[in-house]
Amino acid sequence: MGHPRRVMAALIGLALAVPPGAEAVAVAAPSTPINDLATRSYLGFQGGLYPDGSNALPATHHAVGVGRARRVRPVDVDGVPKATGKIVLLSIGMSNTTQEFCARRSDGRCAPWSFSGQAAVDPQVDHANLVIVDGAAGGQTAGTWTSPNAENYDRVRTSGLAPLGLTENQVQVVWVKVANATPTVSLPASNADAYQLVTQQGAIARALRARYPNLQLVFFSSRIYAGYATTRLNPEPYAYESGFGVKWVIQAQINQMAGSPVDPRAGNLSYHSVAPWLAWGPYLWADGTTPRSDGLTWARSELANDGTHPAQPGEEKVGTLLLDFFKSSPQTVCWFLVGRTCA
Repeated sequence: MGHPRRVMAALIGLALAVPPGAEAVAVAAPSTPINDLATRSYLGFQGGLYPDGSNALPATHHAVGVGRARRVRPVDVDGVPKATGKIVLLSIGMSNTTQEFCARRSDGRCAPWSFSGQAAVDPQVDHANLVIVDGAAGGQTAGTWTSPNAENYDRVRTSGLAPLGLTENQVQVVWVKVANATPTVSLPASNADAYQLVTQQGAIARALRARYPNLQLVFFSSRIYAGYATTRLNPEPYAYESGFGVKWVIQAQINQMAGSPVDPRAGNLSYHSVAPWLAWGPYLWADGTTPRSDGLTWARSELANDGTHPAQPGEEKVGTLLLDFFKSSPQTVCWFLVGRTCA
């Protein structure tokens, strides 16, 4: 017998991979996190969070990101730089996203173990200028964010920003974590969900830029481990493969800005005109209790009964990973922390 979680993942994937009219493909049971693949591959697709099997931003993209980070500054409701203005860090996405970013309590406040709750009590965070707003919501899958006219953006404006006296002009950084419900086609099929995510996330990047005129930086994360899933909502290998969806949309921007043709799936992602600068936020997938190279694991107790949504320990884990990322990234420290510079 093989590893029980991997056998389960393979069986789930095989059961879901061949709907009527779809391509029939063999489904691999993912086991190596994308950041640990390096130049090795999954189903022929090279690993590494960034091009050439690397987990580091290419030098030019890194430098542009630092430059964009330095543009993040307090602005007033009209988007005019002002010492008494605000910087908004916004989340968009689905149920997992809002749970990890805020995990709202019955009084509407973010739970102390979530990212927002942890950041609220961290003395290093720039509380004077930075406002963290959770725009994600349950059931809001990738397709509900692809148009700048989508209802979700109106909801964020009226229910998330306005009650705090904020406007869309003050949104300058966004964390994006999206997925599709009940995916049925895995890689390497040409109509795999991971490819659909590339198209959707490219559209989301353009929608964000259209909706938030002072947006500078967008950080993407993919899903957490789903090898314990008991429903069809988003099991393995789709949770794992969503990481390739993120990798490829970011790589599409990197390649385009280096002179390559516009990626046919991602679309135009020029950060000179239609899109913000894109990069990875924290990469969240690990193979269950098998430690990743940095020690990250996912225990069954960290997920809810459906094995798909995080339980409180899982919310706290992602919240901590997010906080650590924003406190350490060269593209975030100068606006997220007090008295730091981006370099």
